[in-house]
This record gives sequence, structure tokens and C-alpha cells, in this order.
Amino acid sequence: MIMKKTITYVFLLGLTGTVTLTSCNSTPPPAAPPPVPVNVYKISKQSAVYMDTYPATVTPLNQVDLKAQVTGYITGIYFTDGQHVTKGQKLYDIDRLQYQATYDNAVANLNVAKSNQEKAQQDATRYTDLLKQDAVAKQLVDHAIADLQSSKMQVAAANATVARAASDLKYATIYAPFDGTIGISLVKSGTLVTANQTQLNTVSSDNPMAADIAIDQHEIPRFVGLQLHNNPADSVFTLAFSDNTVYPQTGAISLMDRAVDPLTGTIKVRLVFPNPQGFLKAGMNSNIRVKNNGADSTFLMAPYKAVVEQLGENFIFVASNNKAIQHKVILGTRINDKIIVKSGLNEGDSIIIDGVQKLRDSTAITLGHK
Repeated sequence: MIMKKTITYVFLLGLTGTVTLTSCNSTPPPAAPPPVPVNVYKISKQSAVYMDTYPATVTPLNQVDLKAQVTGYITGIYFTDGQHVTKGQKLYDIDRLQYQATYDNAVANLNVAKSNQEKAQQDATRYTDLLKQDAVAKQLVDHAIADLQSSKMQVAAANATVARAASDLKYATIYAPFDGTIGISLVKSGTLVTANQTQLNTVSSDNPMAADIAIDQHEIPRFVGLQLHNNPADSVFTLAFSDNTVYPQTGAISLMDRAVDPLTGTIKVRLVFPNPQGFLKAGMNSNIRVKNNGADSTFLMAPYKAVVEQLGENFIFVASNNKAIQHKVILGTRINDKIIVKSGLNEGDSIIIDGVQKLRDSTAITLGHK
């Protein structure tokens, strides 16, 4: 009787476990998310004119720091700070009186030396003639010739002193080395300046002006071609200020640097712009805009809003078989609301332009059309 009860109890436990297991296996799987509604755009090649932009610094074609080449006090300033100056225009005087006096004294000493040379020349000539007649001792002739040589050396030394004094007198007045704009004077009248040390001012050319840009080495062939066909009338090169206004004058390539910088892989290109109104100033930051040399060709273009950026890379979703397929793309220049696609897509692809924030690769979609 006891054994029967025990068997019944074990059977019931097994039955209970079986019921429980069956209940767990009958839970339905989670429902798949509904397809994401999207709008698509069929991309095609389109003609476009666009500009490549390069940061630039405006620089003068010629610039000179004016330094004192003689020591003395500033006695005259003959310009207004910031004015346009012409080549040879008088700018500064440095105590000309003392250098004029030194020059006059050197000239007087030269004249005395020349007079002594003439006297020595006469003595040497006369004693030489008398020696031919045995009328004087040869020693006297030798002394006369030695005196002549000495007087010649004194004249040479006096000439050197005059040249040095003339140079100092010349450098006591500073003239403009070329046409351009002079800056704010660094010295005032009465300032003591020291030769080869004190900077007085800076003069820089102002028309035309240059703008320097750095281009990647792979662009060298393109810019060499542009340099060979320089024509400012083509408006290939324009300059934009920091407020995005465009300078009215167009430029041309002046030169390319001799070598590529091995650290950056770039090379400097200098462009020249006319500056008749003086709008361009040395040191200005600007942007050089270069019309793309393929501006008359066609490009594969997509709406910019279709682009998704992830970790520094760009992607566009393509609608295929009711799924959103992620394509990595290489982009070019943005033109208004579109952007050039260099690689990653094919003409005729239906790309997704709305709802991209909800998409992952291979997400199910329902299509609209644009």
C-alpha cells in the first residue's frame, strides 16, 4: 500500500514538469520591425561649374626693412605714416651736418695729398734729368723717387677716406627703394639711431599684390597647365575676403616654388592680383577660388542631405530590393544643395534622401520617389 502511493507521486511530478516545458516552448518570437518609409532620388550626371578653395595670405611682391646705416640723431622725417611713396623719395635724414663736415675735411686732405704728389713728381723729374748730366748725386734722385711713391700712397689713402665719408653722407639720407606703401615710423625726430641695428620703417610694394597658397603635390600637373595658359580674363583665379565678398580683380599664377615640402607633401603657389585701389593689404587672410578645370564636364551629383557621416567617413544608402544598402562614397565639392560623388555610386542608382537617420545597412524600407 505504501509503494503504490509513492509511484503515483513520481508520476505527477513528471507530468507537472512536462506541462511546464511545453508552456515555455510555445512563446511566439518577437515581431519584425515594420519597413521604414523613405523617399528616393535617382542620381544622374549633371553639368556644373564650381570652385576649389584654398586658404591664402596676401603678401607684397617686394618688401624692405629700412635700417640706419650710420649712427646719429634723426633730424628729418619727410613722409606721412602709411602713405604711398615713389622710388627715390626722401624719407629720413640722420644728422647730415656731421657727415657733411667729415666729407668736406676728407676732400680737403685729398687736395693736400694731391698737391704734395705734384711737388714730389716735379722733384723726381728734375733730379732724374740732372742725374743724366751727372749734376746731382744718385742718392738724391733715389730719395726724390721714394718721396713720390709715398705721396702717391697718401693720395690713394685720401681717396679711400673721401669715398668712405661720401658713403656715410649718402647713407645719412634714406630714400624709398621702390614705389610702394610705407608703414608707421618706428623712430621720431631726435631719436638716436645706431648703424646696422636700428630699424626705421618698412616699405612694401602695393600694386600688384601676391597671394600664396599651398597645394597638394598631386595637383601640380593641374596647376602647371593653368600656369601655361594664364589668362586673367578667364576668371580662373578669384580672391574672396573673410566675409565671403569676392575681390573684383582676377589673378594669374606668378610662380610655383622650387620644391615640395617633404613634411606636408605640399608646394607653394604664388598668384598675382592687380591692386589699383589698395584694397589688398599685406598679411590679409583670404581664400583663393580656382575654377575647376573640368567645369565644362558632367559630374555624378547627389543631394547633400542623403550623405551620412560616420567616424570621418561618408555613406549614402541605395534602395535595392526593398532594402537600404549602405555605400561608402568619396565626395567632391558641394554645390548649393548637391554634392559631387567621385566614387561609390553609379549613374541611375536610387539613393535614399529622407529618413536616413532611421536606417542601418540592409534595413527594410518602403519606397517613395523623388
